[in-house]
Amino acid sequence: MNWDDTTDPDTDAAGERLVGPVADREDQAVEAALRPKDLGEFIGQEKVREQLDLVLRAARARGATADHVLLSGAPGLGKTTLSMIIAAEMGAPIRITSGPAIQHAGDLAAILSSLQEGEVLFLDEIHRMSRPAEEMLYMAMEDFRVDVIVGKGPGATAIPLELPPFTLVGATTRAGLLPPPLRDRFGFTAHMEFYEPTELERVVHRSAGLLDVEIDTAGAAEIAGRSRGTPRIANRLLRRVRDYAQVKADGVITREIAAAALAVYEVDARGLDRLDRAVLDALLKLFGGGPVGLSTLAVAVGEERETVEEVAEPFLVREGLLARTPRGRVATPAAWAHLGLTPPRAHTPGNGQGDLFGA
Repeated sequence: MNWDDTTDPDTDAAGERLVGPVADREDQAVEAALRPKDLGEFIGQEKVREQLDLVLRAARARGATADHVLLSGAPGLGKTTLSMIIAAEMGAPIRITSGPAIQHAGDLAAILSSLQEGEVLFLDEIHRMSRPAEEMLYMAMEDFRVDVIVGKGPGATAIPLELPPFTLVGATTRAGLLPPPLRDRFGFTAHMEFYEPTELERVVHRSAGLLDVEIDTAGAAEIAGRSRGTPRIANRLLRRVRDYAQVKADGVITREIAAAALAVYEVDARGLDRLDRAVLDALLKLFGGGPVGLSTLAVAVGEERETVEEVAEPFLVREGLLARTPRGRVATPAAWAHLGLTPPRAHTPGNGQGDLFGA
């Protein structure tokens, strides 16, 4: 998960980018309160829920520990929530850590050796774990045993340490970075998909009820349509619209109130925020729609290369507004239309650029 302490125009007072993965402690607490507590409450991801329900019910029927579970998908789709639900459904405690926090095999050995029987270990961003720890995890997952090395050099001795049966729930936003030996040790693997607007409307209505906010169907639809297919973003936008409705209106969220509130926070009707539009604006106005290199584009918008590549680009590509080509980043006709601009003649079909636009 990326964290950013800087404040810019598309963040709230706490420095949170409303449509990004950043959150402060207060928002994390609110998000935790909104989390579903069981599979019946969990909205969306129908296939994953059905498959996971079978895995957990079968494990409970056998009186056994559930198989290890790997959850992959973009940030904000519910991986952490599902890990907590797995623990709740199995009646087991949960231990939460992350790949970046485990940089040595000893770090992992300390965690594994303190697990209780049946406990769920949630390992977020598992692809960022160090290689020595990763290799230790292979044996722990398969044989519930680790070898602890005592001493150094020729006198070093491996002491086998038996572990109680446990369930590892790994979460990753980059499943392709996981080595095959690690992926193969998970008994159940699920990929989390982006949500449909109708599913996000249900998420918004549920969260509004928990927050004691009055919202009508059109208001929920307006928020859902700007949430980039992500429940976490839908909940954040709902809280900001709630603030606007309480200060500027009578507290009831309608379509008009939601649209006015999100205009203040610079989230447009398609879910683009200031950074997204800055990238498109530079690509279209400064570079004629491209192609242009990523580093050049990042300099033009005053951001780091990684910020543009990891924060703005995935959504712009998914929305069909930007294309990655061997020659650089290229705006699509939809990008010109979204910003209300007319593409130069060189970018119209039949003028040698058609291959960049799928023509």
